[in-house]
Amino acid sequence: MEIEELVLKESLVSVVGVNSDSLQVGIRGDPSMRETTCERKRYSSSVDEYIDALLPNFEELLLKRSAYQLFIGFNNGEIRVRSVFDPMREEVHAADKMADGEYLRRQFPAISYDDKIKLIRDTYVGLRAHPYYQRIPEYWKNIMLRRSHAWIPMQPEEIRTVVTTLKTLRDMPTYYMRNVTINMVQSIVRIQFNCDGTQIVSAGNYRQFLIENLPH
Repeated sequence: MEIEELVLKESLVSVVGVNSDSLQVGIRGDPSMRETTCERKRYSSSVDEYIDALLPNFEELLLKRSAYQLFIGFNNGEIRVRSVFDPMREEVHAADKMADGEYLRRQFPAISYDDKIKLIRDTYVGLRAHPYYQRIPEYWKNIMLRRSHAWIPMQPEEIRTVVTTLKTLRDMPTYYMRNVTINMVQSIVRIQFNCDGTQIVSAGNYRQFLIENLPH
């Protein structure tokens, strides 16, 4: 039990979520990046160019299609997607393609949010039943079982809130967002800002994060 608890405490984002009493973790990056923040002009990428078409597609990806994790690189125009139908692979897509509804429908099979949650649960059930899984240390089996029992996926309204506020975070003066990762399985949002700081926020604490950090 001691090693099990140690493993859970050691990770910033563990198998049971964000390890923080405030449900928010801040990571500081290269200090030289912070010192030169005001000197670096914002680069307008293809994500910025197509943002109005992309936002509803991002929401559709997470709520109605196969994506369970979405990385949006505002500075480099890179969009990375992980799918429940091929969970080990991370696909990379261009922003202009992802803005096209027909492209979205070709690339990402439709699945309801409830069915996607059930598929994720069933995938873990199958993993735990595999003979190789039985070889892992007992404390890891316990951790995985605890995660299964405690798991609450990101709620649809939380996803809508995150997606609809991305443009606001990108348009912030000086300390604007460079990239964001939305993960419905871990119920977290990982945001990197222009000052090279990273914020890992639980979906349930996201609104409070905005209140505390957005300019009024």
